[in-house]
Amino acid sequence: MGGMEDLEKNIGKVPLIFRELADMDPEMHDKILAIDNMIWGDGALTRQHKKIIAIAIAASLRDGDAVSAQMAGAKNLGIKKEEIEEGLKVAFLLSGMPAYVQGRAKLEKLYQ
Repeated sequence: MGGMEDLEKNIGKVPLIFRELADMDPEMHDKILAIDNMIWGDGALTRQHKKIIAIAIAASLRDGDAVSAQMAGAKNLGIKKEEIEEGLKVAFLLSGMPAYVQGRAKLEKLYQ
């Protein structure tokens, strides 16, 4: 596995702009991919814990596309709905109700 397949595994859904970047600026694409693989790998935190953090951050930023992509990746990693719910509660505590509401809406849709 390599390249776009790794990215798909890491984040869940590869944004179109990143697919286009592979052709537009291969050097930048490769460097971003290397950093992405380094960050998502298991370390002191597991890939699953990092994914929950990413969902909470994306919800806090009110980035619906990122929330959807990260949740797709979470589901692929076997992360339970209840684990994501707890992450969204942290986002609510620090970022307010809109972050929680947006994240919950995406969560319910994906984990139907």
